[in-house]
Amino acid sequence: MFTGIVSDIGKVEQTEERGDMRARISCGYDMAGVDLGASIACDGVCLTVIDKGADWFDVDISAETLSKTNLGGWKSGKRLNLERALRLGDELGGHIVSGHVDGLAEIIAMEDEGDSTRVTLSAPKELAKFIAPKGSVALNGTSLTVNAVDGCNFGINFIPHTKTHTIWGDAQVGDMVNLEIDTLARYVARLNEMQ
Repeated sequence: MFTGIVSDIGKVEQTEERGDMRARISCGYDMAGVDLGASIACDGVCLTVIDKGADWFDVDISAETLSKTNLGGWKSGKRLNLERALRLGDELGGHIVSGHVDGLAEIIAMEDEGDSTRVTLSAPKELAKFIAPKGSVALNGTSLTVNAVDGCNFGINFIPHTKTHTIWGDAQVGDMVNLEIDTLARYVARLNEMQ
């Protein structure tokens, strides 16, 4: 489990096809304190550390994960939002995030408003019903508050801190981002279906 509060910006060093895709990611974490088998959210996708060095770790990415996320587009030099798994007693600053991406949302508009940036995204129809104003979503692993919803489109804001301490300062119209809907919204919708 994660909180959607990005704790490091990593970088893809290399990728390799081995049946699954293997990636090496450089980071600022003290990898001596990260066990093999640990989970690290990489752009919102929960991945398992399978090898590590002083300032890098390797992950394997399955075909299923590649089909649901933007990880298939990873190239050397790509910057990533990273978050280590939540530990008992950690502050829950965002919302409960599983690292199980539901699909992709497309950035369709960006507009600066003061120092912040208002971003409009389009979600797949089957996921849009789970997105509500003032609810939470995880986009590329970042816990964000939904400002507005219009059909399949929804808006969020990036404050200056978010733009400088995550990869969101690099965002552009047309980017496809990993979308994880709020777990609570999923269960509420399921309960409504059962009545």
